[in-house]
Amino acid sequence: MCIIDSTYSLDVLPQEYSTCGVGDMRLTSAEVEHANGSFLLDLRYVEHTIHSGKYALEGLPAFHGDDWETLSVVLRDPSSDVEIELLYGVCEAHDLITRSVRITNRGKEDIYLHKVMSLCLDFCRGDLDLITFDGGHTRERNLNRAPLRQGEQGVSSVRGASSHQHNPFVIFCEHDAGEENGLCYGAALLYSGNFDAKAERCQFEDTRFVMGIHPYGFRWKLAPGERFTAPEAALICSPDGFTPMTHRFHRAIREHLIRDPHPGERRPVLINNWEATEFDFNADQLVGIAAESAKLGMELFVMDDGWFGKRDDDTSGLGDWQVNTSKLPGGLEAFVPRIKELGMKFGLWVEPEMVNVDSDLYRLHPDWALGEPTRPQAFGRSQLVLDFAREDVRNYIYDAICKVLDSADISYIKWDMNRSLADVWSSALPPDRQGEVYHRYVLGLYDFLERLHRDYPALFIEGCSGGGGRFDAGMLYYTPQIWCSDNTDAIDRLKIQYGTSFCYPVSTNGSHVSAVPNAQTGRCTPIETRGVAAMSGTFGYEMDLGKCTEAEKAIVKWQTEMFKEHWKLIQEGDYYRLTDPFRNLDYTAWQHVSPDRSEALVSLVTCSTRAAQPFIRLRLKGLDPARKYSVNGSENLYGGDALMYAGYPFPLFSGEYQSVQLYLKSKTNP
Repeated sequence: MCIIDSTYSLDVLPQEYSTCGVGDMRLTSAEVEHANGSFLLDLRYVEHTIHSGKYALEGLPAFHGDDWETLSVVLRDPSSDVEIELLYGVCEAHDLITRSVRITNRGKEDIYLHKVMSLCLDFCRGDLDLITFDGGHTRERNLNRAPLRQGEQGVSSVRGASSHQHNPFVIFCEHDAGEENGLCYGAALLYSGNFDAKAERCQFEDTRFVMGIHPYGFRWKLAPGERFTAPEAALICSPDGFTPMTHRFHRAIREHLIRDPHPGERRPVLINNWEATEFDFNADQLVGIAAESAKLGMELFVMDDGWFGKRDDDTSGLGDWQVNTSKLPGGLEAFVPRIKELGMKFGLWVEPEMVNVDSDLYRLHPDWALGEPTRPQAFGRSQLVLDFAREDVRNYIYDAICKVLDSADISYIKWDMNRSLADVWSSALPPDRQGEVYHRYVLGLYDFLERLHRDYPALFIEGCSGGGGRFDAGMLYYTPQIWCSDNTDAIDRLKIQYGTSFCYPVSTNGSHVSAVPNAQTGRCTPIETRGVAAMSGTFGYEMDLGKCTEAEKAIVKWQTEMFKEHWKLIQEGDYYRLTDPFRNLDYTAWQHVSPDRSEALVSLVTCSTRAAQPFIRLRLKGLDPARKYSVNGSENLYGGDALMYAGYPFPLFSGEYQSVQLYLKSKTNP
């Protein structure tokens, strides 16, 4: 006998993982095609367990470490025996909760997964703002904030990478939330491919949020007994605004996600030759750039694109990972020792996921590129995408890269990826598995990087995807830093680095001083200001320092010495946003504070200029109100309470793009 309860409806009740087609009409968490063509999914609680330690995910990045607890909740659809395990990791030290999902086919027939979200979160309220971080190539992660409206809204990527356009990190917050007030929730997806982060403000003014792999082009075959694992999502709630949320994300990522091959060590200040030479260089020219850089304090020389194959522009050579001996006679075996003799380490640019049609690799294996053979292929930057879903393709490229790494003392590689995925079809998969290519590509990328991590444990890898096109928490598991943006203009970087800072630590933010006029904007900014902007990152230079004036060289030498002195404060201290560059157009300011609050570094850059500029009295943050601090070594002492509540007065600046830094040192104990 069926008993109908007219007061019960899935469409109004909060769900831990929403169903499909059985009464809840809001956003679904999973969509499964059964053998009979049905998409109905009625999930019922079976059991739960709690155990010490953090769960791990096969083939996927995840937070890790001691002092975690794991909650596992098992749900099952009784009609199809589809089993869904919800995984929760809890790190009390950082108020961090992680979420993942495993789906197992307990039935006797094949099923197809069309949608698997890693996270479903029901808020019993609709009066929230949604903050996303959006933009495009050379203008990544600009903050956008708007109240939730009724209906669906969110951000996503179907570009095969997390993308320049939208970042897989969002914030929900109260309308009046700010840096130090108001309830906010941050959610980050540890995934570097197509993603969907979508909210729905529903008819009864509640809100559902789901986050995971984008269902576009996704259809995963699951045979009886097989299991599918979704990427991890990370959540932090702060009742006191954005700053505490940021600090917890930064610490958790540094301590429980990144696997730095040299933990606790300062990363070398580097010089990259790209903006100085692009493809047109020879060995003597590069050694000259390195020699001048070494005199000014550089410690790592990175040779960028153009060192391999027939590579004089971006139309040929990708895939042929053999040294171009016409540019580098004797290969890396002869060239790298010349760099080492200068007292510098050596690094190399690579783009392993790509191939040019004009390459020996493509002529030998045209089927190794993504693309359906009866259709013309879409090119980006004159290149195609190798099918990293295929193990044989990955093995070939891996062996070629390893031969390069084994040929010389290479301590660093910059891993680039300069186009989106198109023509997504694999010659190695049958028709009923073509919906797996996007995700298998990402799994293949992770597999490749994990092998490098295993076989070259001292190798440092910087991620890059045309700059910041794959700046996500998933990549940080494999690459401890990521090139923040191809836009090296110091003023544009203020906004890019501001948006990046809400989730991602300063130590992950690849940032360099480049030449002027800037290659992306044509803007001219003083070298002092370019240094201040780049110092809010991993720090380095991307220019021919031999072309600098003697006065500029003196400034460069001072900048490198200052960064080396204060790197721990900058990269491991707490980061405070003192202004919002999207609202305050006059100047941008930020601050690094040591964990014990004994020292701080304040940076300020002026942006626009106008007549009758107001005086700047900047209220600092994070100091100990009971201590007194010296500023830039002055004998005058300022109370921490006065600096935070009354502010520090700055002189009037003459002209745009000026900068100043204040180093604060505590002279008294609390």
